[in-house]
Amino acid sequence: MNKVFLGAVLIFIDQVSKLAVLKRLHQNDSVPVINNIFHITLVYNTGSAFGFLRNQNWILTYISIFAIIAVLFLLVRRPKFSSELYLHIWQSALLLVLCGATGNLFDRLRLGYVVDFFDFRVWPVFNFADSMITCGVILLLFILFKKEAIG
Repeated sequence: MNKVFLGAVLIFIDQVSKLAVLKRLHQNDSVPVINNIFHITLVYNTGSAFGFLRNQNWILTYISIFAIIAVLFLLVRRPKFSSELYLHIWQSALLLVLCGATGNLFDRLRLGYVVDFFDFRVWPVFNFADSMITCGVILLLFILFKKEAIG
C-alpha cells in the first residue's frame, strides 16, 4: 500500500473519530464502554501529554510544526540498514509519528485544543493520534537500541 495513502487514511481515522465524539458528547461527558475500565470521555486538551504546557497552544503548535518538518526530513534522508525489514520499520515508525503529530496539529489550528477521548481510568485520556505517536516512538527506540542504523 502506498505510504502517502496510508498516512492520509490514518489522519482521516483520527479526525473522524474526534468529530464523532465532539458531535455526541460535551466536554467532560463520559460514556462507559466497560464500566470502570474503559470509557469514552471527551476532554479538551490545551496542553501536551500529561497536561504539560497547559494553555500554551501557540508553543505546542510550533513544536508540532517543527516535529513534522523533522520527521519529513528523516523520511527523505533514508539511512542505510542491515536489512530492508529495519528500513520498513523505520519508515513505518516515522509515518506513525508524522500522522499523529499532523492529526493533533489540525485540532490545535482548528479548535485551539486537542480532542482526547480514550479513557482507561488509570492513564490520562488520549486519542488515535496520541496512540500513533506513541507506537511510532516505541518502534524508533527499538531500531535505535538494536543499533541497526549503519549510516
